[in-house]
Amino acid sequence: MPPFDPTRMLPLKPAHYLMLLVLADGDLHGYAIKKEIARRTEGRTRLGAGSLYRSLGQLEEAGLVAESEWRPREVLDDDRRRYLTLTARGRQVAAAETDRLARLVADARAAGLSS
Repeated sequence: MPPFDPTRMLPLKPAHYLMLLVLADGDLHGYAIKKEIARRTEGRTRLGAGSLYRSLGQLEEAGLVAESEWRPREVLDDDRRRYLTLTARGRQVAAAETDRLARLVADARAAGLSS
């Protein structure tokens, strides 16, 4: 089997990239991922429940996220919540997408498209 090439999964959908970025900071449940994306984008990106959980399912199917064994303290937990973690493969894909986007921004700046 050839080694995993994260660039073969690019480009990522913007929402998928944001989900991977949020999970890079630690394990979260779906609603917390949604709230953190809204916070980080200052409300510019708001995901509905359907698109959020469909996207998380796609990321899990691709092996980029997985169900976490971590749980918060019992007093802060709700056993209905399913916590997700970024996998090593997910981290590689997020890093590759970050590099791809950085190159695009560098090209745009070189073309005078920066304010």
